Amino acid sequence: MTDTARPADGQLVASRDLPVGGQAVLEGVMMRGVSTWAVAVRKPLPDEVGEDGVDPETGAHGEIEVQSFPLTSILKRHRLLRLPIVRGVVALGESLGIGFRALNISANAQIPEGEREISGGVWAGTIVVALVFAVGLFFVVPVGLTSLLKDVLDSSFLFWLVEGLVRTAIFLGYLALLARMRDLRRVFEYHGAEHKTISCYEAGLPLTPESAQRFSRLHPRCGTSFLLIVMIVAIFIFAPIGLPAWYWLVLTRIVGVPLIAGISFEIIKFAGRNRRRGWVRALMWPGMKLQLLTTREPDAQQLGVAIAALEAVLAVETPGEHSAEDLVGVEVVA
Repeated sequence: MTDTARPADGQLVASRDLPVGGQAVLEGVMMRGVSTWAVAVRKPLPDEVGEDGVDPETGAHGEIEVQSFPLTSILKRHRLLRLPIVRGVVALGESLGIGFRALNISANAQIPEGEREISGGVWAGTIVVALVFAVGLFFVVPVGLTSLLKDVLDSSFLFWLVEGLVRTAIFLGYLALLARMRDLRRVFEYHGAEHKTISCYEAGLPLTPESAQRFSRLHPRCGTSFLLIVMIVAIFIFAPIGLPAWYWLVLTRIVGVPLIAGISFEIIKFAGRNRRRGWVRALMWPGMKLQLLTTREPDAQQLGVAIAALEAVLAVETPGEHSAEDLVGVEVVA
């Protein structure tokens, strides 16, 4: 029995929300459920591997390699960590760890046999660099640029407004730049395949490339929508701080990141659960449209990879049939 699906951009969206999420990786997709996560990667054919590895524009077209792993969230073991906002911060941290592990698997899958694989230490360093870069670009840089106009603005309200506009502009510009990078085109296609596959499963339809292709590549629980919410929530969180010295401004922007992330997580989870409501869809419309920059229409082969990842999760569990006890501490974003 299918759950109600509504047209979106000429395609379908599922109106039911299930605890299944995922992430696009290099030539593959990671899917996670309640107690399992899996990553499926398309291996390159021998003639597709050059001196610099697989061409990021043409991609790999060999067999699908699938790996599954057990998942036990720390949220299940500590009740305090399941408090609103706190649970979002913890869940995002866990998702980040799983995401980078999946990227490591997908990157090593593209390396020719016999060559040295990328070590876990390299990926750990990558996580640190990525976090520092994100906080610096989206929080420190906007307040720094706005501080140059502090004397001209001479108003905490104007400072708050200008900083929020600068932050949002940097974020939108960053996404627009990523969308133009040819090397990321296939990653965005796999991102679309991930969303379509999850929506197909949420709607209760058979997991086939033909069924999944009917669905929109946009999903209300997408990380792109989440990041836009972060930009908006940050405006309101920083508003009461006023205009202290510049070093206090910078410190509050760094320290405030977990709080903003936790609140944003609660918002996007609420939106996913209440996607049937018109006013919720209206509020999420900007974030959904923003996903047009970070997703592309996948082909049947890419959908097959996403389906293989989700089927590996479903081989161990059935997310839609878990008890309330099983779902304790489960927080998933698509």
